[in-house]
Amino acid sequence: MKAFMIEKYGDKAGVHAAEMPDPQVGADDVLVRIHAAGVNPLDLKLRDGAFKAFLPYRLPLVLGNDFAGVVVRVGSAVTRFAVGDEVYARPGKDRIGTFAELIAVHRDDVAIKPATLTMEEAASLPLVALTAWQALVERAQVRPGQKVLIHAGAGGLGSIAVQLAKALGAQVAATASTAKIDLVRELGADIVVDYRQQDFETVLDGYDVVLDSLGGENLAKSLRVLKPGGKAISVAGPPDAAFARELGLNAILRLVMSALSFRTRRRAKRRDVTYSFLFMKAGGNQLRELTALIDAGKIRPVVDRVFPFDQTREAMDYVEKGRAKAGKVVVAMT
Repeated sequence: MKAFMIEKYGDKAGVHAAEMPDPQVGADDVLVRIHAAGVNPLDLKLRDGAFKAFLPYRLPLVLGNDFAGVVVRVGSAVTRFAVGDEVYARPGKDRIGTFAELIAVHRDDVAIKPATLTMEEAASLPLVALTAWQALVERAQVRPGQKVLIHAGAGGLGSIAVQLAKALGAQVAATASTAKIDLVRELGADIVVDYRQQDFETVLDGYDVVLDSLGGENLAKSLRVLKPGGKAISVAGPPDAAFARELGLNAILRLVMSALSFRTRRRAKRRDVTYSFLFMKAGGNQLRELTALIDAGKIRPVVDRVFPFDQTREAMDYVEKGRAKAGKVVVAMT
């Protein structure tokens, strides 16, 4: 099969197309012919080796973290899926590789594709939709009437998180640039702060939950808009010891993670709020929950641009340079 891969960690020049062996299919796996794959900032970080200390992939590595496609074979223990099913998924972190013609995925990580979406639209969702679900439903347990702030509300994660928070009954605020304010309002945000014109910290206060995708000073300010007991959840802030435990890392790496997040956690404690780092996990059951919301019209994908598969490097470069106007970038096989 054809795939886009790296042979060593480094910059974009190392990403290239190659012929790879077709995936082996275990008893619990489904083999999927990929029709489209999402391009995520995570792909860039994995390419550069940003996580190699605690996600030590064996090289060469096929990149890509979510997809939509058609089942072409099922393992002997698989009963939920059949050949011909249209599915989508975020593969488990140890089995990534969606910039390819085929992928074998564990049955627990796959869900039937939303009937209302094209393959390209469906491929844009798994990683960001699961991240939003695990942040807002699992970790924050957002309830109707709570106040939720979503940063970068027009981005890949933000555009889905705004809609999910609204579907959960929250009062939703989001940050966005001037050109994207109308889109974020259309997605359901009650308040949109133009970060080019205003500092969100000066106009927002008393929030129950903040979902941060920017880190740095943005995260520090986010702690200050929370009310006592509030929760800041970040996908871009410093990793913490809880994350290290989830990965089963050794005691030394757990201490390192704890040290990295010490300053942020101390700031949070002083304000009587909590901070946690989120590295999303694959989950077919959660995708099925999201599918119901999608087919009910409560969540819709926002796709910025679709590249042909042979331009996967160009698609990654487009994401890396911040050219996407809103939502996700996708590569399509056809």
